[in-house]
Amino acid sequence: MARSFYRKNNKQKKSEEENFSLEIGTNLVENLNKINKMLEEPNDLVIRKFTIDSASHRTAIVYIDGLVDSNYIHDHIMKNLKQATELPDDKHQLFDVIHWEVITVTDIELGQSLEDVCNAILSGKTVFYLDGMDQVLIMDTKGGENRSIEEPASESLIRGPRDGFIENLRTNTVLIRRHIADPNLRFKNYEVGRRSKKDLVVAYVAGIANPDMVEEVKRRLETIDIDDAPESGYIEQWIEDSFLSPFPQVLNTERPDKAAEAMLQGKVVIMLDRTPFVLIVPATFGSSLHSPEDYYWRWSLATLIRILRYLAAFISVFLPALYIALVSYHQGLIPSDLAFSIAATRDGVPFPPFIEALIMTATMELLREAGLRLPTPIGQTIGIVGGLVIGDAAVSAGIVSPIMVIVVALNAIASFALPSYGIAISFRILQFGLMFAAAVFGLYGIILGYIMINIHIVNLTSFGVPYSSPFAPNFLNDWKDLVLRVPITMKKKRPDYMQTNDQKLMDKGDSSSEKV
Repeated sequence: MARSFYRKNNKQKKSEEENFSLEIGTNLVENLNKINKMLEEPNDLVIRKFTIDSASHRTAIVYIDGLVDSNYIHDHIMKNLKQATELPDDKHQLFDVIHWEVITVTDIELGQSLEDVCNAILSGKTVFYLDGMDQVLIMDTKGGENRSIEEPASESLIRGPRDGFIENLRTNTVLIRRHIADPNLRFKNYEVGRRSKKDLVVAYVAGIANPDMVEEVKRRLETIDIDDAPESGYIEQWIEDSFLSPFPQVLNTERPDKAAEAMLQGKVVIMLDRTPFVLIVPATFGSSLHSPEDYYWRWSLATLIRILRYLAAFISVFLPALYIALVSYHQGLIPSDLAFSIAATRDGVPFPPFIEALIMTATMELLREAGLRLPTPIGQTIGIVGGLVIGDAAVSAGIVSPIMVIVVALNAIASFALPSYGIAISFRILQFGLMFAAAVFGLYGIILGYIMINIHIVNLTSFGVPYSSPFAPNFLNDWKDLVLRVPITMKKKRPDYMQTNDQKLMDKGDSSSEKV
């Protein structure tokens, strides 16, 4: 019964598609009926019929309410058409006059089929019909409600610009142009999603970015074949080199200054409509631990912060595993006084160190996720109070030792110090793997795990660039901006591992101050 129903339904749909013409006819009423039939007469579809030049010519405009700027339509389309006089009687001449002289919309293109019309309407454009013409004018009138530009919540800085990307693609490209006023700045437009048909922009600086890398980015984007890309994370997962790797091979940011700085280093930025997170490729391990604020402070302060950041990365990955290995297998490596103190605090704890660490780290991860999903004031309270209450209760009940609470707290604080949320999650994944290795093999397990991680990083690439560069392959010039951050005046070249067309970052000759 069900099969016969679906067969009948499919036959009915097929016959309807065969009888439905996708061509634009010359009759205005029939064309408008086709639009209504194709979209099944939605409530927000606006069809405005009117006449121009003393009611001698019938016209209409069609758009989706809420996706367009109504004031823009009134000022640049409706008002101009109503005030137009002494128009030619010939339909083709009239159509050309309206196209080139009457309508003052900046972006206008011709539509030849019903598919062009529907795609334009659903993307926030306005379509103009003239009775007697088998083509239409498609005008870019996108508008509607958008979030105002504000400081990014995911990347807050003490010093630096306070603007951030929003969900409007046009606004995001403007933010990039405000940071890079270069005629070589390029924006290449694409469309992703068979059904959503969202706009995507690839941005780079011609003359700096490696042309081979730009072509590789374009090639991967052209292979995307999905119904919808609701967020740039879909694009990231589609174009990354290895989906099995725990490390992020594509950086994401909400900060225009970070995206602009990456482009000036020769990288490529990918922006998707309806999301504030833009993608930066290629990514390296070192760039994942960098922050835009590193360049806004003096070099000595920025270097200290970077060293602390690398130390935090080490702690977030290895500290619980080291605790397990030392307490379980290598007590002789612990100083005597500290060993006696740890033994005293573990007196009466029913679980081995591995189970103890697993319980506390899993609890901390649950609290972290709960704090992220709850509203901000409640989330902060849950994260702090929950951690204190659960830790104190666990110690009082004798389930875990006080030293274990200290280890987990240091591990959580270190992960919060990382500038990239993606790399922090990767380190948390590695942390659990190293904990298992330490529980089975002790320090030997940690060393083996460390070797395996390094082998994986060295073999990993991001758009052809080694993920471990400039550590390996070694580019000594790039070490000036890796763990250390030398003074700005000493950084005269772009990263060597990017193989940019223009390597020179500043002139080596006399500076303006020397000329004065």
